[in-house]
Amino acid sequence: MNEKIQSVLNSLPHKPGIYIMKDGQGTILYVGKAISLYNRVRSYFQESTDLSPKNRSMVAKVEDIEFVVVKNEVEALVLESNYIKEYRPKYNVLMRDDKSYPYIKVSLTEDFPRVYRVRSFHHDGNRYFGPYTNSGAVDATLDLLNKLFAFRTCRYDASTWAPPAQGEPPEGWRQKLLPRPCTQYYIHRCIAPCVAYATREEYDAVIKQVILFLEGKHDEVVKSLQEKMQAAAENLNFEEAARMRDRIQAVERVLEKQRIISTEGQDDQDVIAFASGEDETCVMVFFFRNGKLIGREFFILQGTRDSSPGEVMASFLQQFYESSPHIPPELVVEVEPDDRAVIQSWLREKRKGPVTITAPKRGDKLRLIEMVKQNAREVLEQQRIKWLTDSQKTQLALEELQEALNLAAPPQRIECYDISNTQGTNSVGAMVVFEAGRPKPSEYRRFKIKTVEGPNDFASHQEVLRRRFRSVAKHTTTVSADVDVDAGGLSNVQFTESSGEHERHDHSASDGTPTDAQLQHDWALPDLIIIDGGKGQLSAAMEVLQELQIDIPTVGLAKENEEIFIPGSPDPIILPRSSQGLYMVQRIRDEAHRFGITYHRKLRSDRTFKSVLDEIPGIGPKRKQALMKHFGSVRAMGAASVEDLAALDGMTRDAAEKVKEYIGRGE
Repeated sequence: MNEKIQSVLNSLPHKPGIYIMKDGQGTILYVGKAISLYNRVRSYFQESTDLSPKNRSMVAKVEDIEFVVVKNEVEALVLESNYIKEYRPKYNVLMRDDKSYPYIKVSLTEDFPRVYRVRSFHHDGNRYFGPYTNSGAVDATLDLLNKLFAFRTCRYDASTWAPPAQGEPPEGWRQKLLPRPCTQYYIHRCIAPCVAYATREEYDAVIKQVILFLEGKHDEVVKSLQEKMQAAAENLNFEEAARMRDRIQAVERVLEKQRIISTEGQDDQDVIAFASGEDETCVMVFFFRNGKLIGREFFILQGTRDSSPGEVMASFLQQFYESSPHIPPELVVEVEPDDRAVIQSWLREKRKGPVTITAPKRGDKLRLIEMVKQNAREVLEQQRIKWLTDSQKTQLALEELQEALNLAAPPQRIECYDISNTQGTNSVGAMVVFEAGRPKPSEYRRFKIKTVEGPNDFASHQEVLRRRFRSVAKHTTTVSADVDVDAGGLSNVQFTESSGEHERHDHSASDGTPTDAQLQHDWALPDLIIIDGGKGQLSAAMEVLQELQIDIPTVGLAKENEEIFIPGSPDPIILPRSSQGLYMVQRIRDEAHRFGITYHRKLRSDRTFKSVLDEIPGIGPKRKQALMKHFGSVRAMGAASVEDLAALDGMTRDAAEKVKEYIGRGE
């Protein structure tokens, strides 16, 4: 800790506020809020504090700390949100591209209001609806609205079409109308106030229906249209009555497509749940108005790997409702957000009315949460696939990797290796293959680690790479069939390489396990190897590649800060957070992790529990069960004396001494 930070820590007040952590170049790393700046900021630098990996990495880079004192927690939350939105610090959970979300604006402050799409929200007397994540959906909604309600879409200055709604006209004012209505009038999409075919009051009634519809108050819209239809019929204006009838039917058709869900009450609700990937989270929001689901939107949060569910939820609520023009009286959330009381108070101030945040544990609301969460999972997977199938983005990503890693050409074939285990048991290696930036599942490989004991990622990577590349080292394509493979969904096929023609054998033992059947298969060499891990894993991998005299560009990808390590360089390469190249290596690494962990879970399910007790001679199932029932854990057995162990029914002193010996060896 440098003297500058120590002086700041000594001067921190016991007051609420925000703290701003910066690196040596003055770049803001993190912005946080605190009830007591003194207690919160100092907690990062106390040896007794158990920091998350993300916070440990951040604290190591902090060279300066600034703070701002405010009156209360709500002011701290508002100021924190403003700083995060403006500076987008690396270690805060951030909503991706939150500045570009579109809104639907009803321009109430101008004469004869228009309804159109905008990219920002302001407290300026107009009505805004959103934000939406899909611009196409906004355009489709606007087109639907214009079919249902005849408002103007032109950009003319309408201040001279009718006298002011309130007060006398300004001196010199005179009415100026257009010479003729446009096509919108003739196709019944505008009631033409520009030529005085409609009064200001009639046009305002149309805009009121638009607002009611966007608010989800469809019953009121239908009731208003029915009243107009009846009035037109009573006045023998059957053409107008027919138009009102057609609009009522159109609105009802829209309502039929909506999913109606019965909830505990008919108040407005936003239901929020999320699904997390490796370093990003998809948050899904369902908007209920009067018990009807009127829409849904999803948002992507980045930098969530080491964040707790409560922190993720709190970050989303702050960033979403800071710019949302509508806050319902109830938020139904999957998990209770950190600082729930503060966020709730802040939302009440913004709404100028009561707001409750509920995290249900049972009942109808929990079922709603489960439905929203399932949708979030689907969207997260769709976003992953969508990015991988975008040829422009993948080509740009490959070119960025070529430049960043100083490669001779964009890497057309990339192989990524990951190791999965639980406390050293059931260790497996995974190899995934991407060609032209897209996954090639048919060439994925899984390796059951056979020569390494305990949680040793370094040695496990070395075993996998030797088994993958030893055929190249021998200048032959023969590879033994001891690679345990579940590639492309073929769990009962094993792969071997040899010179000759391709052939497949699908022979399985009676229990479904692979036999020594072989598949002739040519393995292409990669243009780039990615090792999941930092300097240590990369160094271990390079030892094998050099030993086998394999010259292929190889890098290590560290999870904590997405740092890319290259051989012989002490400093990592850090790609910009918005880099397509970084996004690609993250996706490849995440795919390797997903592929490996599914195989690891399968092996783990076959051997649900493995204990050091299984390795002790003379400790059978009965003694093991008795020991676990009495002591509860291996750690408790290690703390017990030999006499305590021997006194247990079924145990002997010799067996107790062996237990102590083996547990001590394991520690």
